[in-house]
Amino acid sequence: MSATESNNRARGHIKIVYLGPVAPHWDVHSDLGDQAVVEDFRQRVLARLLLLPPHDPQFRRNRERIVRDAEREGLLLEWDLGFEEDSLNF
Repeated sequence: MSATESNNRARGHIKIVYLGPVAPHWDVHSDLGDQAVVEDFRQRVLARLLLLPPHDPQFRRNRERIVRDAEREGLLLEWDLGFEEDSLNF
């Protein structure tokens, strides 16, 4: 499936942004999609990430759950951690 095809089938676009070391750590933005679907997904993301900075070992497990949840919902997911992900030590 090409990127164009996946964009045509997507129900929305979500961008998850790491705000920094002081809570709240995360913000979830959307510029496309059904607001009810996006808001439900946003609430689930924030519940999973509420007190987790990206360097916390639990972040990796919860991130994988969020990715699978986005796939099930048909949402395009983008992460902005504010740094290179290679620097994360899990």
